Amino acid sequence: MQLDDLEHGRVRAATCDAQGQWQANSEVKSFILTCFRQGNLAQQGDYVDKHNLPLRQFTPQDQVRLVPRGSAVRRGAYVASGVIIMPPSYINIGAYVDSGTMVDSHVLVGSCAQIGKQVHLSAGVQIGGVLEPVNATPVIIEDHCFIGAGCIVVDGVIVRRNAVLAPGIRLSSSIPIYDCVHEQALAPGSEIPANAVVVPGSRPASHAWAQAQGLQMQCALIVKYRDEQTNAALILEQALR
Repeated sequence: MQLDDLEHGRVRAATCDAQGQWQANSEVKSFILTCFRQGNLAQQGDYVDKHNLPLRQFTPQDQVRLVPRGSAVRRGAYVASGVIIMPPSYINIGAYVDSGTMVDSHVLVGSCAQIGKQVHLSAGVQIGGVLEPVNATPVIIEDHCFIGAGCIVVDGVIVRRNAVLAPGIRLSSSIPIYDCVHEQALAPGSEIPANAVVVPGSRPASHAWAQAQGLQMQCALIVKYRDEQTNAALILEQALR
């Protein structure tokens, strides 16, 4: 396996089977960890990093719009034709960013994160990287999702197709999700269902003392599923690409 295999999408850190289930590719993740271990610090232009993991270089033939200035894509990251990267943003090794996706300002796409087609990662979005353990599924954002400004998605959370995350949502393995439409509580770290529209919420803290103080804890609320009104609200961002 080579970094070129990752950059050209011939191998991926996670793949989806015919039933829609995502599986981590432990061989890819082990390869990336080996690259880090074998690399030595070296001067590369005006920065210092592992000698074997320089930044990616793009040409107009790649059909990737990397807007100056201050963004970086590490070697071993796949960035498809039609992707737009606004500064400053960073896409780390092993990440997969599919065609037509917008990576807005101050966005991090962490190691091995998988971003689908026509996704909008709004300003300040943080998509966590999951390198270890090697069998752990990384964060997955499927096709046509809209991730609002300042959202944080970590711990291998999966956001299914067409979902909309309102600004400021945090999703992790410890933050519960409540489906107000179907009136059910989802376990922390659960998948965000396809077409779900999710907003930040809060819930009373469980301890008696915390409740007496009126303290609240974070949660995520599914308040609706996408409809024509939701789709119309997202048309403008498509026109701006």
